[in-house]
This record gives sequence, structure tokens and C-alpha cells, in this order.
Amino acid sequence: MMLLTETRERFLLAIAAQIPVERIAEIHFFQPIRQGGVESGVAVVAAWPAMAEAPSESPSETNAEEPPREARELRPVVYTARYRLTLKGLDRGKWETSVVAEADAPLVTVDAVVRGVQRRSGDADVATRMDGDDVRAILEAKAT
Repeated sequence: MMLLTETRERFLLAIAAQIPVERIAEIHFFQPIRQGGVESGVAVVAAWPAMAEAPSESPSETNAEEPPREARELRPVVYTARYRLTLKGLDRGKWETSVVAEADAPLVTVDAVVRGVQRRSGDADVATRMDGDDVRAILEAKAT
């Protein structure tokens, strides 16, 4: 199991408070940036959509060249998660987070986007990737 810094653990808990942990497929944490007494961080989260009961399709309604409805609809929702932690000054300790659904895309596309963001930002450090099982194990261990 991966060890987390106190801030990254806090960030993970904030993400899990907004996205059901059983739906998380993977999280990519970018290296935090410290600037002017404030630390900020970003993560890309891929989470499976909530499954609603869909009416079954009759064979005449399906196109043989299209994947079944279940396969078409099981594209992870991609979220951008951000935090901002004030390290100095009057607001020291102030913590803000946001988690926003941006799109849906296959996991391979999420990986490509993460690599592209790193390349464009000039970030030498690789984003830390956690799969959903790692996320659940960490949160389960934290709860005990």
C-alpha cells in the first residue's frame, strides 16, 4: 500500500467525500506547488458512472456494429480535483477543495491527457497514479 503525506491523505479524503469511493477507477495526483505561503494541488480522477436501471434493448433496436449499451455507457467520468492550503499568514491552515466533473473518456485517454499535461507544464516529476483498489485500501485502513 502506498504511503501518503498528510496533505495528500487529506486531499484523498476530500475527493472521497464527493465521489463515492466504490466508483473510483484511478486518481492521478500532480506534484503540489508552493507559492507565496500557499500550497495548491491538482488531481485527475476517473470514476465509473452511477449505474441506473436502463430499459433493455430489443434486437431490432441495436446496431450490430455498435458495442452493447453497457459498453458504450461505461466510460469513466473524468473529474478535476483541486486543493488550496494556506501555509502562512492570518489564514494559516485554511483548506479549500473542489471536485468538478469535466468529461467522460476511456481510461487510456485519461492516461494520455495526464502525460500531456505533465509535458506541457514541464513537470519533471511523474504524476502519482493510484488505482481504485489502492484508494479503497488506504481509506479502509484509515477507518480502522
